[in-house]
Amino acid sequence: MRFFVCLTECIVLTMRVIDSLFCFDLLFFFDKFAQGIPELTPVAIQAGINLSRRLFGGSTESMDYKNICTTVFTPIEYGTVGYSEDEALEVFGKDNVEIYHKFFTPLEWSLSESRSHHQAFTKVIVDKSNNKVLGIHFLGPNAGEVMQGYGTAMKKCITFKDLADTVGIHPTSAEEIVTLSVTKSSGADASAGGC
Repeated sequence: MRFFVCLTECIVLTMRVIDSLFCFDLLFFFDKFAQGIPELTPVAIQAGINLSRRLFGGSTESMDYKNICTTVFTPIEYGTVGYSEDEALEVFGKDNVEIYHKFFTPLEWSLSESRSHHQAFTKVIVDKSNNKVLGIHFLGPNAGEVMQGYGTAMKKCITFKDLADTVGIHPTSAEEIVTLSVTKSSGADASAGGC
């Protein structure tokens, strides 16, 4: 006979009776069993590491499921970390969110006739009340590589001023994120100029 007791949404205690002895098992369920959590192997690994630290290392830190870098590896890659524009507007309100954005042509695309007519895009979502970056989005070459570093910055609560004060590496696509100046609310043209 087996009894189940749910201790939290991710931890279940089971009790079995074997030969008149009570045996207890703890089962831990990670990301792939939870709703609204990215179903990514690195997320499950990090959740397991965090759980081990809480169980055996005295940590109280839980998993941050919002600031996870994700990338869609399509011919034009899309990478993101943090809130989407729609999520930010819903959670923080339209009056409290500023969207910086830019269309640009990556250097490697400008050298190819078949790619030179395509545009890449980047967007940074900012909380107006404290200038904190809520989300970063990038559509262009090597999006996964570009977003990984920004993921660390998001974990450290980067502000838009921090981004603007960062000297970009020229000519890279990642540089476009730290040179953003056009806001969606301004209505100004978000197309980047040349060098």
